[in-house]
Amino acid sequence: MTSYDVVGSVTDADTREVWPVYDGVFGDHSDHESWRTQVWDRHAEREGFRLARAYDAGALVGFAYGYTGERGQWWTDQAARVLDPVVSQEWLGGHFELVSIGVVPTARSRGVGGALLDVLTGGLPHERWVLMTTADADDPARHLYARKGWEVIGPGLSDDQVIMGRRSG
Repeated sequence: MTSYDVVGSVTDADTREVWPVYDGVFGDHSDHESWRTQVWDRHAEREGFRLARAYDAGALVGFAYGYTGERGQWWTDQAARVLDPVVSQEWLGGHFELVSIGVVPTARSRGVGGALLDVLTGGLPHERWVLMTTADADDPARHLYARKGWEVIGPGLSDDQVIMGRRSG
């Protein structure tokens, strides 16, 4: 049976636990230290940071995290450049920015990603939630977000991405 939790701050042990899952799912950083210094530590220090975790038989099988997105942060400023100005004004700044959901292959297609999304966003004070994902409408992640009420609000930072948003409630 899969169990879930959510934390608002992370310890060094939490970080070491998340890394192998992150690396196994995304593989976009050469090593733990580069991921930690270039991405994780900066994100974990942001206002509104939340980490949701999924465990199966005591082993971490998935995670999701995000924080409060604000103007002046790299991603929010880049999104503001590509979104229609009216959309940017409406959606960006003070939003919850969903950064990553990662589930190990052996735990996929069992509802873990959707449950992580629900646990992560449950009780958020933010009125608007924003994320960037693949532009491929057939991708399982896009289907998950759509089932959970997310809609495309504009193009992403590259041609193969879109920005999605959802209102709380």
